Amino acid sequence: MTQAIVPATLPALSEAHVVTEKVMLTGRPGCGKTTLIKRVVNNLPQRAGGFYTEEIRDRGTRIGFKIVTLDGDEVVFAHVALKTSERVGKYRLDRSALEAVGVKAIREAVQAQRLVVIDEIGPMEIRSAIFRDAVNKALDSEVPVLATIFGRSLPFTDAIKSRPDVTLIEVRPDNRERLVSKLSGRIQALNPG
Repeated sequence: MTQAIVPATLPALSEAHVVTEKVMLTGRPGCGKTTLIKRVVNNLPQRAGGFYTEEIRDRGTRIGFKIVTLDGDEVVFAHVALKTSERVGKYRLDRSALEAVGVKAIREAVQAQRLVVIDEIGPMEIRSAIFRDAVNKALDSEVPVLATIFGRSLPFTDAIKSRPDVTLIEVRPDNRERLVSKLSGRIQALNPG
């Protein structure tokens, strides 16, 4: 059963949750999930690993997405002009780019016992079995995970949301500012070093 949380009253961490905290952020597109993750990571004194997704825009129109690791590597993995056969909506996907950069960043963070950031667990990313495996291994590990997850129902994302160790938080314009400090403090308490 997924823990639904009223963001203004995040529960205190129990000893059982100290090492295995898994937080999934959900919300409408454009509500600030990625910005929230970046701000939380920037507030932490300890290093985190993983990646976030940035839009690629041309004259105000979104034309793709790139993966940016917390170590600064980046790669385009979905774009209207990619020459691949796989697509989601108007975007063509380069799963090998996601796997070479995004999956590698997830695996390295787990191995280094750092907070694992995954932005996003969504329809494009979960096309990759290698990505799904890396996500499951991160969730099954003893390291904290902070991720964004697709809000609508998909079998893989629904399984994550229903895990008993996952806390699902909806990000909205009226709560995202409070969530920065609450999540920063919560994650800091997990790994003070």
